[in-house]
Amino acid sequence: MSAAEASPVGLFPLALGFLLLWFGLNAGRKRRLLDDTPLSKTLGVFIGEVEVTGVCVTSTPFQSYLSGRMCVLYDWSVEEEWERWETETYRDKDGRTRTRRVLRSGWTTVAGTEHTQGFYLKDEFGFLWVHPRGADLETLDLFSETVSRHEDLYFAKGPSDEIADSTGRRRFRESGLPVGTQLFVRGRATERSDIVAPQIIQDPKADMFIITPRKESEVSAGKDTTYWLCNLIGLLAVIGGCSLLGGQQYPAVFALVAGYFVAWAAGWVWMVFNSLVGLRNRVRQAHSLIDVQLKRRADLIPALVACLQGFRQYEAELQTTIATLRAQGGRAPQVAAVASSLVAVVERYPDLKADQSFQGLMKHLTETEDRIALARAYANDITTFYNTRLERIPDAYVAQIISMQPGALFVATGFERKAVDVKFPA
Repeated sequence: MSAAEASPVGLFPLALGFLLLWFGLNAGRKRRLLDDTPLSKTLGVFIGEVEVTGVCVTSTPFQSYLSGRMCVLYDWSVEEEWERWETETYRDKDGRTRTRRVLRSGWTTVAGTEHTQGFYLKDEFGFLWVHPRGADLETLDLFSETVSRHEDLYFAKGPSDEIADSTGRRRFRESGLPVGTQLFVRGRATERSDIVAPQIIQDPKADMFIITPRKESEVSAGKDTTYWLCNLIGLLAVIGGCSLLGGQQYPAVFALVAGYFVAWAAGWVWMVFNSLVGLRNRVRQAHSLIDVQLKRRADLIPALVACLQGFRQYEAELQTTIATLRAQGGRAPQVAAVASSLVAVVERYPDLKADQSFQGLMKHLTETEDRIALARAYANDITTFYNTRLERIPDAYVAQIISMQPGALFVATGFERKAVDVKFPA
């Protein structure tokens, strides 16, 4: 085979090798994003790229069709096996067209559907709204069984009519996420439109949107395996394509293999550089989130205290009025005189519950301090990730390109923005 004849044959494996290199670098980039983003609590989810774990819950669960389990989402299908003789056309060794009968078989989906809805992710701090539309969704196998025509399940959960050339075997499958399943969610948090709270839904700005019952470490390990396999297979494909160039093309073979390694090195530097820059920006954002939560505390708590103080004074005045009216009402001649005032007070008094108001204030105080604590913990976690990356070889060499400096951890010592005092006048 001449070089001119061999070159077109070698183009396909060469193109495949560089395509696999691109897929591998993309998988490596996603692995770094997973590893560089610390887990958040539902109460500490802030706008931007986040990772969170918890159990999935909903007030309107689906009862799955085959297994009967309560799920936040599920899908099921029924496949029926067929087998038939078909006539195919082929060419014999002499190039003549001939026909022959062959026995073919396969499976056809005869029933099935999916049920999807949004749900809440729950942990020890609260709830976070998640909608799986557009996510890389991984579910659990809930039901899988293959039965023959004489078994009850065949017609009980499948269609009453059979397809043509049926073998009398059906395969029932169901997968989903039962209520209470522990999930790992990675996506971009945005503000909800109905209430002041974050949510994770499909967002074109998101680097990844993953919902899976696997742990974060398992997802990261899968990306790492993909990275190395794609790079290795891509290199083998390039070498295989080069071999088709022929023995007289050694300079071209060397140039292509060297080009693959140069492309991999350039891609690796690009991947690490962008990862470090993104991580540095998230460190800056994390520290700014502390100020956001402190500003929220400074604005919210005084307003709540002032509102509750007014309510507290109002209730005290009404209590005094009620006591006076009761004392006056005990005198028979004056009952008619105070009747109208007593009716007006009774109409308003049942709604006055200061103890519930104080409980609400305590809830807001606790939640606010929890938010600040989570913001501080998140800032320290992601700063630690960033500092570790700057010191880890070979990432440290890339960091020196733009002279990246370690970030400072948040410490309470010397912190002068003290908490808002909650005081009521005697």
